[in-house]
Amino acid sequence: MIRILLLALTAAVIFTGCETVDPDASARSAANAAILQEAPGNYFVGRRMYKKDYKVWGWVREPGKPWKSAKLVMFNEQRKLAPDRERNQIGSDNNYEYKLTGYFSGETVYEPASDGFYPEFVLLGYEVKDVGPANIYSTKRQNDPAVRILAPPL
Repeated sequence: MIRILLLALTAAVIFTGCETVDPDASARSAANAAILQEAPGNYFVGRRMYKKDYKVWGWVREPGKPWKSAKLVMFNEQRKLAPDRERNQIGSDNNYEYKLTGYFSGETVYEPASDGFYPEFVLLGYEVKDVGPANIYSTKRQNDPAVRILAPPL
């Protein structure tokens, strides 16, 4: 019985030291507070997520809504090219944050590399909000264009 008690006590001490600490928690908290202060309006907020293997554009959310409500989208660029494509520098704006004008068409677009269907966002315009925003993902590896992670923001 004492042996089991000692084993349990040892396990408790060992596993308490394994607590995961989120190094981005305070920055993400500040970013979430700023989101609550965003002016309402007829625009969206987008976070570019460039991936070498995928053709999705990134995450789009309504102003004042948290990133966890964002949708991973495919851009319809028939009226306005995406910022990186307009500059002919594909992926150069990875992890930039934009104020987007446009609308969700109601259609979904198939992306073969991920074998997924994503909402279509018709892009009408954009302006850069931030070129170095706080991390919105559970792992910074998601910002790496070579890593095939499509996990939603926190």
